[in-house]
Amino acid sequence: MSRDARWKALLELLVERGRLDVEEAAADLAVSAATIRRDFDQLAEQQMLVRTRGGAVVHGVSYELPLRYKTARHASEKQRIAKAVAELVAPGEAVGLTGGTTTTEVARALAVRGDLMNGTPGPTVVTNALNIANELAVRPQFKIVLTGGVARPQSYELVGPLADGVLSQITVDVAVLGVVAFDVTHGAAAHDEAEAAINRLLCERAERVVVAADSSKLGRRAFARICSAESVDTLVTDTAVGPETVRRFEETGGRVVAV
Repeated sequence: MSRDARWKALLELLVERGRLDVEEAAADLAVSAATIRRDFDQLAEQQMLVRTRGGAVVHGVSYELPLRYKTARHASEKQRIAKAVAELVAPGEAVGLTGGTTTTEVARALAVRGDLMNGTPGPTVVTNALNIANELAVRPQFKIVLTGGVARPQSYELVGPLADGVLSQITVDVAVLGVVAFDVTHGAAAHDEAEAAINRLLCERAERVVVAADSSKLGRRAFARICSAESVDTLVTDTAVGPETVRRFEETGGRVVAV
């Protein structure tokens, strides 16, 4: 196992359990305790965890993994969701994409849609995610609008009043939200309040709102609310979604697409 793969596995275990002991982590990853101690020390230096005697704990109350360590989680589900979301976009529409691993997959799915490559006018993508803008900027069929703002290293998203200024002057046909939690009662949410504020403004500037979230994020709450369930027109998720969750969301007037 490479160091990057080991670090990703350690961070995911840490998020899941809240605390890890060196010996426990070594057994889970089938490596030596010395390797785990070295990994913990290096991750602590990068402020991705807090080192404790004999182990490590998560860094902060509302801990979130940096984007580069989340890309492999529920990867196949995210790719199916992304393809389904991309199919909801009509040629020539303006699409707002928030940051996140699932929305990054949506951008990739849009990039390979043949009918969008030759359409006139081409699609416009508005995003506050640096990585999404970077991927799509080389595609001549797309018009890319990147908000200003201050970059968050965890998600590559731009936040703050500079981003507000751009979004307040545009409208989009569809806003695609990547979320960390979506619940019928508490709505769509993010870990960070600054990200949530930008995502909320994007929703307000959209004719319709799509939440792209794998089923592990449904029925959960997170710190910062983006919008209510009633504000979401379509939820695109995977087939592991429970029938009760589908029923409750549809009662708010939304549509569920499970792929």
